[in-house]
Amino acid sequence: MRVERIDHLGIVAGICREIGLAEYLDALAGPSQQQVSVGTATVAMILNGLGFSNRRLYLVSQFFATKPVEHLLGAGITAEQLHDDCLGRTLDWLHAHDPTTLFAGIARQARQRFGIAARHVHVDTTSFSVTGEYAADLDAHTLAVTYGYSRDHRADLKQWMLALATTRQGDVPLFCQALGGNASDKVSLVGAVEALAEQLRADVDRDEETPIFVADSGLYSAEQVARLSAAGVRLRSVVCPTPPKWRTRHSPSTTRPGSRRTTSSGRLLRKPRRENAGSWSARHRARSGSARRCSGRCRRRAPSGRSSSGI
Repeated sequence: MRVERIDHLGIVAGICREIGLAEYLDALAGPSQQQVSVGTATVAMILNGLGFSNRRLYLVSQFFATKPVEHLLGAGITAEQLHDDCLGRTLDWLHAHDPTTLFAGIARQARQRFGIAARHVHVDTTSFSVTGEYAADLDAHTLAVTYGYSRDHRADLKQWMLALATTRQGDVPLFCQALGGNASDKVSLVGAVEALAEQLRADVDRDEETPIFVADSGLYSAEQVARLSAAGVRLRSVVCPTPPKWRTRHSPSTTRPGSRRTTSSGRLLRKPRRENAGSWSARHRARSGSARRCSGRCRRRAPSGRSSSGI
């Protein structure tokens, strides 16, 4: 008896099958003499990447040695066929056909099959820190893994960035683009919004409203807003006001009714407290002082040799 573990990979393979990932890539690749098609090999690498396996490419076949490969990838597919030559040629094909464009096409097909509307689209970037040395001389098609603004506060590590656009309904990704480690949000986000808006214009004819793009203040500037408005992009951005700490430290004194009063240096003026009011320690000191004064008077009035307390 042979035991094969499917774990969570059955759900992942089922989602890939529902969105038609392998069929979409195979239709673009055309006929091939490979035993494993480009689409099937891509699904295999997705399963391997989501299988909590951090191994080299030539060890992928060992990962599938204990998995029901035919149930996950299709009839006739074996673990021995998923060798590094097959997967390497698939990666070369994906790189040659622009992964950003391929991802957008697959996401569009998935959104249409699941009936997810793109009424509001959220756009942002994030960074991924890495260790090790990376070549400084790069061509136009290679990411610059270098130092930049780190979202995870690791300025000592090099990084690369990712621009991502998702729908508000279900957080379904629509656009994904890898960027260099020192990419600017004001440049990369505008390009991502323009590229995705051009793709979504084809869906407007199918009784869909023009999407509204939501971004943070990294996209907000007079030039960027004018550029996106000229392209017919509807934008909603959050304009960050002056930080509260900076405003408290540097703003002049405020005397409006009901507002906090501060000095020119930013110090908060507090109302003077009344003597012996509202404080337990103040009341305690008052009682103690009166008791001491009273006991002193009583001692002076008591006969010699005896105090008022009878001691």
